[in-house]
Amino acid sequence: MNILDVENLWVRFPTRSDVFDAVRGISFSLGKERLGIVGESGSGKSMTGRAILRLIRKPGMVTADHILLDGQDIMAIPERKMRDVRGQRISMVMQDPKFSLNPVMTVGDQIMEAYSLHANATKAETKRKAMEMLDAVSIRDPERVFRAYPHEMSGGMGQRIMIAMMLIPDPEILIADEPTSALDVSVQTQVLGIIDRLVQERGMGLIFISHDLNLVTSFCDRVLIMYAGRIVEVCQADKLHEAQHPYTRGLLNSLPRLDEPSKRLEVLKRDPAWREAASVSGSVSAPA
Repeated sequence: MNILDVENLWVRFPTRSDVFDAVRGISFSLGKERLGIVGESGSGKSMTGRAILRLIRKPGMVTADHILLDGQDIMAIPERKMRDVRGQRISMVMQDPKFSLNPVMTVGDQIMEAYSLHANATKAETKRKAMEMLDAVSIRDPERVFRAYPHEMSGGMGQRIMIAMMLIPDPEILIADEPTSALDVSVQTQVLGIIDRLVQERGMGLIFISHDLNLVTSFCDRVLIMYAGRIVEVCQADKLHEAQHPYTRGLLNSLPRLDEPSKRLEVLKRDPAWREAASVSGSVSAPA
């Protein structure tokens, strides 16, 4: 059964002379799986995640036939009720924790606030839950980190704190927007392992937004490839290197390969027809 169904989603921004379509009529579904969304910068990946949470503010315009969360159209509910959806049912980990964590609040206070907004618990229960969550994201000294401020944390620690904060309300869906792009390879592996373990333990759906095709191939179950605001292809992650669309092939051929070294990487050649082609639905191959 699908947790999320998105049908004909558009995100538009007015300009001085016209309207810019950042996301153009995409449709996809999400089950209890790891769904990757990949594409170049500006392809509409992050806008898709923010639109699902209704975080696109005016003058931006978001329309869709529906965005169903467990059968409920969250496009139709008032903003007051949407605040209960954000965090409690759908959480989002942003790309850089330095811009997501409050610099004047301790780590512990921020995690406790994320929990207390959605749970009727005492302060002692809330602190215990926060400490458990810090331990769950493999922070070795949770008591010290609980009392620390964000600027005292490394990038990897900051990202673990963000994951703890977003998962403490026990949401049904986690949207991870390039959560490891600012981390070195060893820390990246650790953070991905934490996300994967928590998602599987809790039976959640994960939308993993990235520009790293190799990472998505190894981490996700299914992949949507976006170009110019549209979905141009949908693949099983382990078969991404067998993709047929010329844009996906171009992205793959632009990657350096250790097994087939070349003197010069291929330059992606874009076809204007890709922008106008109808979006491919990502809902067909969603697991039951």
